[in-house]
Amino acid sequence: MVLAVSQVSESETRPGPRRVAGSSAPAARAFQADRFLQFIDVKKSYDHKTLVVKGFSLDVAEGEFITLLGPSGSGKTTILMLLAGFESVTGGEIQINGTPITRLAPYKRNIGMVFQNYALFPHMSVVENLAYPLKVRNLDRRDIDSRVEEYLSLVELSGFGNRHPAQLSGGQRQRVALARALIFEPSLVLMDEPLGALDKKLREQMQFEITRLHSKLGFTVIYVTHDQTEALTMSDRVAVFNDGVVQQCATPDVLYEQPENAFVADFIGENNLIPGTVAEIAGDRVRVTLAGGQEVLTQRGDVSGTGTDCIVSVRPEKMFIKPSDHAYDSEITACFIVRHYVGDFIRYYFELPDGSEVTIKVLNDLAAPKFDEGQNAQLIWQASDCFAFRAT
Repeated sequence: MVLAVSQVSESETRPGPRRVAGSSAPAARAFQADRFLQFIDVKKSYDHKTLVVKGFSLDVAEGEFITLLGPSGSGKTTILMLLAGFESVTGGEIQINGTPITRLAPYKRNIGMVFQNYALFPHMSVVENLAYPLKVRNLDRRDIDSRVEEYLSLVELSGFGNRHPAQLSGGQRQRVALARALIFEPSLVLMDEPLGALDKKLREQMQFEITRLHSKLGFTVIYVTHDQTEALTMSDRVAVFNDGVVQQCATPDVLYEQPENAFVADFIGENNLIPGTVAEIAGDRVRVTLAGGQEVLTQRGDVSGTGTDCIVSVRPEKMFIKPSDHAYDSEITACFIVRHYVGDFIRYYFELPDGSEVTIKVLNDLAAPKFDEGQNAQLIWQASDCFAFRAT
């Protein structure tokens, strides 16, 4: 196999234009400031020995929706607590509009927060819950009444003001919690797994509600979740955490289509990770010898040199079963194991000569192929649809 060198332009990873505040429909995105919020080499240790956050740096534009995504214990919630002032910073600095806030008391940071467990006052009515953050800021009674009514309407709960939290559904309670976080008009809102306690249908409804309000009001959001779909659906950019370190921060499409390492490729969406060895590197293309001896072409990920162990990453929807009308650079032989009917698509499972398994997703139509268990098939894909990453 001869490895051809091609020139591929770098993808733009900067967030695109933002929805205009006051509009409920997507429009051109135009962030107001590149450095509204800054994390500068932020570190956190609870025992003065082990860092749970290891030099986190990030610039957030005003009006951006940034999601911190990662497995449990990766450091994403710690970042949120440092920003809110509920935990102290071990090293580094956090700034809002160029002003350091790391030594500022939480109540002086003017930050709204939404929690997974709602954190509503159970003995207060909905109206009283919404009025509370305005009362502690000494707003006039008429202004409080007017704004409470406005935000009840905004979250579509007009007529529910006299109810107590126990008399509301989970989705309604979360909308009240969201309204309470927004009612004093903070420029920054933190959301810590706010939809984690809701079922799938309610989660999807609340995702829409949050993005609708974000689009309408234009506040900046720092959102924490371990749900990939939630992060990709709602965010302008996503920072993927692992072991206290950001592995990649980019727009959802860049994260999915151009992961920077094997962890991001595996954590975001479905992926086939096939072991191999780097046989040749030429520009942005890599020729890889798979563990079973077959050779394939890939884009260059973070592999360092020839002869090193690597992982070939290719998504199930980017692989095809030959014969196919798709062009391809790589072709391998695999043994059919089983296929699963999933409704709109069919999932095929194959085994490679080295014992590795790969999955292919095929649209459910009359042309979907059928195999007998143990039957060989030819699997194909384009080099532009896969990457070679360092083996971890």
